[in-house]
Amino acid sequence: MIYELRVYEVAPGRMADLHARFREHTLQIFQRHGIKPIAFFTSSIGASTDRLTYVIEFQDLAHREKAWSSFLRDPEWKAISDESNKPRQLVLRLTSQIYEPTDYSPLS
Repeated sequence: MIYELRVYEVAPGRMADLHARFREHTLQIFQRHGIKPIAFFTSSIGASTDRLTYVIEFQDLAHREKAWSSFLRDPEWKAISDESNKPRQLVLRLTSQIYEPTDYSPLS
């Protein structure tokens, strides 16, 4: 297994909109495309409060590529994304990193 850590920097005042999009739409679309969420986080202390950080699991890099590719082409996702980016962009910046658990990790 591999894990992708994604961090979304959200437009000021739009965090509730991003949570609603995940809760009401994105998670169901993820499931259809084989994207398995592990955890979602917001900052309570320290980092900026305009960030959503989450971890998703894939079998390998090929699975990740196939899943994201099909997700991004999904007509329902395209419509939801377009609508949620009105009147201005919801996510201003996305960073992503891929991790592999060590042989002593509880995840391995």
